[in-house]
Amino acid sequence: MQLPAGRTVVITDRATTLLMDTGAKLTDPTTATRTTCATFLAKLACALLCSGLLFGSIATASETVVHQYTVSVDETLQVMHVEARFATAVRSVSARSRSAADYLLDFQNCDENARIRLRNRRMIVPSGGIQCMNYSVDLTAAARDQRHNAGLSPDNIVVSPSLWLWRPEITDTSGVAVTFDLPPNIAVAVPWHALDNSGKRYRIYKSPESGNAPAAFGRFENHEVTVPGATLRVSLMQSQTPMDNSELLRWVEAAATDVSLAYGLFPNPSPLVVVIPIADGSRRGNSAVPFGRVLRDGGEAVELFVNQDQPLSAFLDDWTATHEFSHLMLPFVDRKHRWISEGFAMYYQNVLLARSGAYDEQRTWQKLYEGYERGRLSRPELSPNDAALGGRRQALMKIYWSGAALALMADVELRKQSGGSQTLDTVLRQFHACCLPSSHNWTGPEFFARLDELSDRNVFMPLYRRYADAVGFPDPYTVFAGLGVTINDGSVRLARNAALLAIRTSITQVDADVANWRQRLAADAR
Repeated sequence: MQLPAGRTVVITDRATTLLMDTGAKLTDPTTATRTTCATFLAKLACALLCSGLLFGSIATASETVVHQYTVSVDETLQVMHVEARFATAVRSVSARSRSAADYLLDFQNCDENARIRLRNRRMIVPSGGIQCMNYSVDLTAAARDQRHNAGLSPDNIVVSPSLWLWRPEITDTSGVAVTFDLPPNIAVAVPWHALDNSGKRYRIYKSPESGNAPAAFGRFENHEVTVPGATLRVSLMQSQTPMDNSELLRWVEAAATDVSLAYGLFPNPSPLVVVIPIADGSRRGNSAVPFGRVLRDGGEAVELFVNQDQPLSAFLDDWTATHEFSHLMLPFVDRKHRWISEGFAMYYQNVLLARSGAYDEQRTWQKLYEGYERGRLSRPELSPNDAALGGRRQALMKIYWSGAALALMADVELRKQSGGSQTLDTVLRQFHACCLPSSHNWTGPEFFARLDELSDRNVFMPLYRRYADAVGFPDPYTVFAGLGVTINDGSVRLARNAALLAIRTSITQVDADVANWRQRLAADAR
């Protein structure tokens, strides 16, 4: 659907998600058969009313300040030129990285042709503010200092916007629109909201800024991978030796499909996924995906670092992508409570790989048991909050597995109290409908209290109060016993007559269609 020429409507990410959830997806020609709303604005109102939200979710063009940036990169990927034209005079311009100033070649107020002064990572502008500036960045030097590029061919690079985007603060009522002016054979990939299908115009909204997002430039492939509820924007960076990109795309699709098994939808309608081959010297053992991470910086991005020497079968058996994609079911949770977000992702990576048929039931509970044991033995004198707040590397397993224990406890308790009508899956789907994607930095208690509110039960906060500040590790083994999961000399045994057998089997119930599809993928990979 196209808007009338000359008319602008700005929709927040949350409203866009609501339109998709209620079936009023603007690009879907069958929308008219699913809703009585006849015009764009009527569809918008219908989506919001059906969701019980006020019209405050919509920011009209008159209420939103959007600064316009034009970014150009030369064909050799050596220099970037940026021109910024501000909607109103701005008095503060900065970059997110303290290293950004090291790569500036030139910067000036383009209206007055007067040089702007620089102090640390902030540009000092005239007291009345500026309405235009331009600057140049040494991309070669910036790329050289980013480890992402060690395994890449010279004709594509990854350089975070934190190193080259000098901008005013982005707020609920102000943002940045970026247009890329690139040579015909140079592609770009950024995690921001696409304004059209050109691949060159984007909008940056307020976000948690949890890390330094990737921005890729050069000769690489951009693809779209469609899974339930989402179209992933997948960028496959090129290594110094050829890779089979078709296999990598099938693996990304499989992992994203795994995560849609939680509640029928992938949690973000259009995230950026950047697949980055690693250099020979940094490959850890035989792992197909040695590292991954989620970054919420102007949008949500997932970086997956891959060992290109591994076959598709190794990727399909790897848990890293499923873990990282599972993070998107939660908002950004602050550093003190990161054990919650890491733990929920650890729980779901195992449960979802069971549901997709990649793990059998025995392997799933064995992996959960082994993870809980690593968490129990990790710094027993610390509480989960202390471990996360201290950021101690030797407490890493406590950080990753404490939240996984609470996720299991909450999931089982919800199923018990509701007779199976409520689960961790259903509550997270309610959270998805109300609160994702979120620009807010959530605390652990705030997130758990919201889940209790959505479930209309008192499950999550009692677990938090009991375990978050208690030294040691949350004990999942009472729950194990009820589920019929016993341990004999380090090996899991599954009882056939447990009191909560129905709950145990429902947690890992296989989706036959997805499992059969995965089996065909694995067979083709042999």
